[in-house]
Amino acid sequence: MPLIGAYIADTYTGRFTMVLLSSLIYLMGLSLLTMSQFIPSLKPCKLNVCQRARSVHEVIFFLAMYFISIGTGGHKPCLESFGGDQFDDDHSEERKRKMSYFNLWNFALCCGLFLGVTVIVYVQDHIGWNVASLILTITMAVTIVTFYVGKPYYRYRRSEGNPLAPLLQVFVAAIRKRKLLYPSNPSLLYEVSRSEKSPGRLLAHTDRLRFLDKAAIIEDEEGIVNEKSRNPWRLARVTKVEELKLVLNMVPIWLTSLPFGICVAQAPTLFVKQAAAMNREISNDINIPPATTYSFGAIAMIISITIYEKVLVPYIRRVTGDERGIKILQRIGIGMVLAVLGMIVAAIVERKRLGIANEEIIQGGNHEVPMSVFWLAPQYGILGIGDGFALVGLQEYFYDQVPDSMRSLGIAFYLSVIGLGSFLSSFLIILVDHITGNGAKSWIGKDINTSRVDNFYWLLAALNGLNLCVYVYLAKKYTYKNVQGRVVAADCNNSDGVELMP
Repeated sequence: MPLIGAYIADTYTGRFTMVLLSSLIYLMGLSLLTMSQFIPSLKPCKLNVCQRARSVHEVIFFLAMYFISIGTGGHKPCLESFGGDQFDDDHSEERKRKMSYFNLWNFALCCGLFLGVTVIVYVQDHIGWNVASLILTITMAVTIVTFYVGKPYYRYRRSEGNPLAPLLQVFVAAIRKRKLLYPSNPSLLYEVSRSEKSPGRLLAHTDRLRFLDKAAIIEDEEGIVNEKSRNPWRLARVTKVEELKLVLNMVPIWLTSLPFGICVAQAPTLFVKQAAAMNREISNDINIPPATTYSFGAIAMIISITIYEKVLVPYIRRVTGDERGIKILQRIGIGMVLAVLGMIVAAIVERKRLGIANEEIIQGGNHEVPMSVFWLAPQYGILGIGDGFALVGLQEYFYDQVPDSMRSLGIAFYLSVIGLGSFLSSFLIILVDHITGNGAKSWIGKDINTSRVDNFYWLLAALNGLNLCVYVYLAKKYTYKNVQGRVVAADCNNSDGVELMP
C-alpha cells in the first residue's frame, strides 16, 4: 500500500494532496471504530458480555481497518518526503538542517509511540477502548487541521510525471544500442547543457553498470538533437542513466536490510509475549501492561537520536570536516551490529527466564514467571539504540539516494523493509515451529514457558551476523549519488556524495 500511495503522489497528485487525502481516509477509519464503541446498535459487547458478531459489526470493523490501511499507505511515505522537500539541497545551511530533519522526525515518532504504549494502553485497560478510540480520533482531527493551516507556508515540488517511465526508457535504449562501442570519453555521452532549461538536477557520470551508458550514446544518424526533438526510447540523458543506476544499486542494500527488519519485528511480538509471562508489578496496585514494555525501546531510541544529533554529529563534523558526520551506510551498519548484539542479549535473558520457569513447573508451576519484566529492558534498549542508527539511516538513504522525482517511493521502499521484515519474521516462525515441533520442545510453541525462544534468538543473531558481512562488502563498493554543478567533498566512489557550494 505505501508503494501505491507514493507512486500516485510522485506521478499525479503531489505529496501535499496525497498527505491530506490519506489523512482524511485514516480519520474516517478511526471515526468508524469510535462510532462502533459508542452507538448501541453497533456495539457487539454490552455490559462486558460479547454476543456473536452480526454482519453489521463485521462490516464496520473491516471497513475501518481498510480505511486505516489505505490512509497509512498514503500518509507514511508522503508526509516524511514532503517534510524533506521543505529544505533546499542547493543551500549549505538548509542542507545541514535537512540531515537533522530525519533525526527530529524519528524523535517525534518515538515520543508518539511512547505515549501510545503508555497513556493509550492505560486508558484502554482501565477506562475503556471507547475512550481511547475517541482520544485518537480527536488527536488525528487536530493534526489534520494543523497541517492544513500551514499550507501557505510550505514549499512544493512539481510532479515530473511517471518516475518509472524514464527508467524503462533507459533500459530499452541500452538494449537497442547494445552492439555499439563505448565512447573513448564519457563527456561524449548525451546530456543537456547547464544553460539549457532542464527539470531537476544533473547527475555526474559514474563507471558502474557501464552497459547502461550505451543508452546515452549519440548515433551518427541522430546527430546533435535538442531536448524537445529527442526520442527518449532511443537516446537517454546521462542523468536518466545515472538515475537507473541509483535504483539498481539500491536493490542489494534493500535485500541486506531485510534481516534487520526481521529483528525489528521481534520487539512488538515475541518480546511482548515474554513480558506477558513475567512479573510486571511495580507496586501492589500497579502492573505494567505487556504492550507498555515496548516503551523501553522507544526511550532508548529517543536517547540515542538525541545524543547522535547533539553530540556525535557536531564532534565528527569538526574532526572530519564532512557535513554529514558519518556516511549513511556506516550509520545503518552500526545499527545492524547493535541488532546482532540485541538478539544475543535477548537469547541470554530468555534462557535465564526459562530456567526459572522450569523450576516453577517442577514445584507445581505458575504461568507468570517470578522474574521482573525489567530484565527485558537491555534487549529493548540495545535494539532501540540500533533503530536510532539503522532505521533513521535507512530513511535518509532511501530518500536521498533515489532520483529526485521518486522520493515518496524512496520512503515507501524503506517502509517495505519493515513490512516485509514482519512477513519474513512470521514465515520464519512458522518454518521453525514446523521443523522443531517434531522434537521434544518446539522453539516457538503456544506456551512460551515450554518453548525455546532463546534458540530462535540465537538463529536470528547468526543470520544477521552473516548478513552483516555481506552488507559491509556492498557498502564499501557502493557509489553514492553525485550531483553536477557543485564541488564534491571526496572521490565519488569512496564518499557519500556530500555536495558543497562552490
